[in-house]
Amino acid sequence: MSRVQPAAVAGMFYPADPDQLRADIKQYLAQAGRKSASPLKALIAPHAGYIYSGPVAGNAYAQLASQSDTISRVVILAPAHRVAFAGIAYPSAAVFRTPLGDIEVDREAVRSIAGLPQLQQRDDAFSNEHSIEVHLPFLQETLTGFKIVPLLVGNATPSQVDEVLESLWGGSETLILISSDLSHYLSYDAARKMDREATSAIESLNPEALSYHHACGRIPVGGLLLAARRHRLQVETLDLRSSGDTAGTRDRVVGYGAYALS
Repeated sequence: MSRVQPAAVAGMFYPADPDQLRADIKQYLAQAGRKSASPLKALIAPHAGYIYSGPVAGNAYAQLASQSDTISRVVILAPAHRVAFAGIAYPSAAVFRTPLGDIEVDREAVRSIAGLPQLQQRDDAFSNEHSIEVHLPFLQETLTGFKIVPLLVGNATPSQVDEVLESLWGGSETLILISSDLSHYLSYDAARKMDREATSAIESLNPEALSYHHACGRIPVGGLLLAARRHRLQVETLDLRSSGDTAGTRDRVVGYGAYALS
């Protein structure tokens, strides 16, 4: 019997009720600003609770409207928050479950990279982890039909992430999604400064300029930037805000950015 990865943060990070969840996501998408003119290869989007980062994530996912029937595989790389390990982890699960239904894991794609030395199967790393899960309902509402390659990044290097991305790069059917928040628990003004620094590094495809404090997902982001250099992608910043702009106080904020690469 195939193993199912259950939703861990439904009812906490986002609504557990399917109707409310769909309504919230539709609202975030409807509020999105400018749309990218070119078909996208990759997105960087935040992974906090929807009341905080949902409006920013909406600006990322709204870009997929014209590709909803084209994208059939989403490669997701996200930082591991719960378990410390070396390298990059993949699950044994064949399905990830959300309140909106089940999403099939592209097991063939997972098998194709499982032999890389930085890859290991770590189901414990996916237990109670939110950094992939919070993106899945957005994908379910914006894409017609797709499978996922869910990968958690532990103690790894951008080059190791880049190697995985190159193996799975594919064509127009493959979207790369990097999950990352930006600065954490700074004052509003200090966060704005640090998040602008991170955005400058991302826009200039300069992973070397990203520090530990710039983004919790700096390693997967850095790997994408290395791949983007090689594939001559361009970055568009879609949104840059913090929890102080969305739903929180301004004394201790978390930064969020949405970026499109095409």
